[in-house]
Amino acid sequence: MEDKTSQFKIILGSSSITRRTILAEMGYEFTLMSADIDEKAIRKEKPEELVMALAEAKADAILQRLPIGDYVKEAEPTLLITSDQVVVYEGVIREKPASADEAREFLKGYSGGHAATVGSVLVTNLKTGFRKGEWDRVEIYFNQIPDEIIEKLIEEGDVLYVAGGLLIENPSIQPYVKQVVGTIDSVMGLPKALTDKLLKEALI
Repeated sequence: MEDKTSQFKIILGSSSITRRTILAEMGYEFTLMSADIDEKAIRKEKPEELVMALAEAKADAILQRLPIGDYVKEAEPTLLITSDQVVVYEGVIREKPASADEAREFLKGYSGGHAATVGSVLVTNLKTGFRKGEWDRVEIYFNQIPDEIIEKLIEEGDVLYVAGGLLIENPSIQPYVKQVVGTIDSVMGLPKALTDKLLKEALI
């Protein structure tokens, strides 16, 4: 695959395997850092404001651990990508389920209904200090999800580690996804078009 990063370096500030996979699919090479912030300490009423605030907090936490002076001196810039995502269901913000019971409650609610993902991308140029972020929203509509499928998803366990317990790329739930208004990569945690756009803008 073509390496797009000959003119700059990238740090992906995330421990998410799916974000890592998506960024690699986009043709970028990158190094990884995780922010390790207390996400529950940051609260906003609107999902768009929350995901942007969390992406900012993640970037700030990572920047505190980096020798910024070294990055300023380097010939090519280094771009830091941070992001966050929540699920919105009936106007309520949902983050990662606290338990299997909560994941089950979430999934039963989606059955025959609809939810949305709201995700942010923030790019910081460590050489120039430029920083810009935006958010993306995707609407997801479901057919009825059988109880046995919900139990299978909970048993597999992956739904416990994603916002709202929503994992529409899982083969078990795919047949019950009626419609997706937006892009699958955004639902998975890193919208490709928005990420590309912000990376380009950070280099201007």
